[in-house]
Amino acid sequence: MEENENVCKEHNFTKVYEDYSKQIWNFIYFKCGNTAQADDLVQDAFIKLWQNCAKVPLSKAKSFLYTVTNNAFLNEVAHKKVVLKHAALEPMKVNDQSPEFLLEEKQYLKKIENAIAGLTEAQRTAFLMNRIEGKKYKEIAEILDISVKAVEKRMSQALAALRNDIEKI
Repeated sequence: MEENENVCKEHNFTKVYEDYSKQIWNFIYFKCGNTAQADDLVQDAFIKLWQNCAKVPLSKAKSFLYTVTNNAFLNEVAHKKVVLKHAALEPMKVNDQSPEFLLEEKQYLKKIENAIAGLTEAQRTAFLMNRIEGKKYKEIAEILDISVKAVEKRMSQALAALRNDIEKI
């Protein structure tokens, strides 16, 4: 493939979709916490990529998709406050734990969820990409278009804030 080949060829577009759609969906889901919204944002990003395929070199497709998805998300939430929501946990079918334990566990999970939701969007995004997706700081820096030092700082601040909140539990 040539360096400045674009994504207008069907096989190039398909390869980009197969390589990046899940990563981009996870990235935006961690920001919005809503599966339907993440589905829509990713779909719209790929539509925009197709509409602009002649302008986007194959080597820049990943960056284009992350940027378009993130910008679309920021546009959607410009007029409302964003609260991180986690997918509901599957109800347990058989449970042999005491009701007290279950209540404490539920309360603890809620406190952790609130602690994560209390992080800034930048901290929360870096934290979830690192701890949930297992991405390295360098990968996060490339996706968010920031320096590795900035990722390190966001992670440090996120961990400190979470430690502080969890100590109160």
